[in-house]
Amino acid sequence: MKLTFLGTGTSQGVPVVACQCPVCLSGNPKDQRLRASVMIETENQCLVVDAGPDFRQQMLTHKVLHLNGILLTHEHTDHIFGLDDIRAFNWVQKQPTDIYAEERVQIAIRRIFDYVFANYKYPGIPQMHLHLIENKPFRIGDLEVIPIRGFHYKLPVFGFRFGKIAYVTDVNRLEAVEIEKLRGLDVLVLNALRKEDHISHYNLDQALEIIAEVKPEKAYLTHLSHQMGFFDEVQNNLPENVFLSYDGLQIEV
Repeated sequence: MKLTFLGTGTSQGVPVVACQCPVCLSGNPKDQRLRASVMIETENQCLVVDAGPDFRQQMLTHKVLHLNGILLTHEHTDHIFGLDDIRAFNWVQKQPTDIYAEERVQIAIRRIFDYVFANYKYPGIPQMHLHLIENKPFRIGDLEVIPIRGFHYKLPVFGFRFGKIAYVTDVNRLEAVEIEKLRGLDVLVLNALRKEDHISHYNLDQALEIIAEVKPEKAYLTHLSHQMGFFDEVQNNLPENVFLSYDGLQIEV
């Protein structure tokens, strides 16, 4: 199984528009981040978690030619506003794209992308096949997916476990029963917005506490803001099995 970090930034990305802070002005490519998303590849599947505004750019950068489905963590703009660009995959694969989301997220998709579901369909619109998911395991082909329920302030969101890899973003709270689903991992990807506290995301210390509790072989921090600091400086102060992710990073398990 291969995990590719398509984007590792927060909702505004890094650099932030009009920001003149040292991180946003950094010349280090690892300090430049698109909106958070990952791609999971197995021998038979190519799946993407979240399709934000940078989805088109991410697909082109990584030369993705075939997509089996998109899993959505929640309905915020930086996680779904690239869904219109599945049109290219519809054309190439001659079929709708499978979208996996819980009921509340599906309602938002039907509202935001109402033209997709209209009785009169304009030529060339995206084609989506919505699959309802709940907080219980499901399968996509031969791959088992285990949802991880977390809370993004008061908003319920999903992370996902794929075998020995788990991806959890945009959370600031995980209940004990959900933390148990994160044990025995080779790789845990977890959001850590910045060093200071935040109302709806783990900060660095909180993310490290979860990592220390579940003890994955390796952990990668994502959904990083410019307020986290320079990649190299932060990485040098992390535990030996914890790493800052960066756009384009690939991990094989």
